[in-house]
Amino acid sequence: MIKRDKNELNEMEYLVTQENGTEPPFRNEYWNHFDKGIYVDKISGKPLFTSEDKFESDCGWPSFSKPIDDESLVELVDKTHGMVRTEVRSEDANSHLGHVFNDGPKDRGGLRYCINSAAIQFIPYDKLEELGYEDLVRYFKD
Repeated sequence: MIKRDKNELNEMEYLVTQENGTEPPFRNEYWNHFDKGIYVDKISGKPLFTSEDKFESDCGWPSFSKPIDDESLVELVDKTHGMVRTEVRSEDANSHLGHVFNDGPKDRGGLRYCINSAAIQFIPYDKLEELGYEDLVRYFKD
C-alpha cells in the first residue's frame, strides 16, 4: 500500500489536501486520464475510486460517480466562496479531496465527485496485486 508523509507533498498537493485549496481546472494530472486502475488518497494510500466509476464531465477535474466505499469519505457542508457545497474529505488522512454535486450521470446515480488530482494517486490495474491492492481487482470488468 502506498503512503506518504505530509512533509513529502509538493506545494500544490499541500495546498489542496491540508489547506482546502483547489488546483486549476484542465491543468492537473488526472482530469482527462482514463486508464484502468484505482485512485487512492495521496497520503494514507486508502482506495477511494476506480476508473470504472470515472467519467468525462467537462469540468476540468477528475469526476467519479461513486466511491469504492462510502466509509472512506467524509462529507461536510462548505459555505466558502459565497456558495453552499458538500466538501469531500478522506476518512483516514482527513485530506481535502474536492466536492460532490448532484449533477452527475443519472444512469450512474446522479452524483459527481469532483476531485482534485493533487489529492489522489493513480494505481494502474496491472500493479494492484504488486502494491497490495489485490482485493480491488473484483471491481473491474474483464
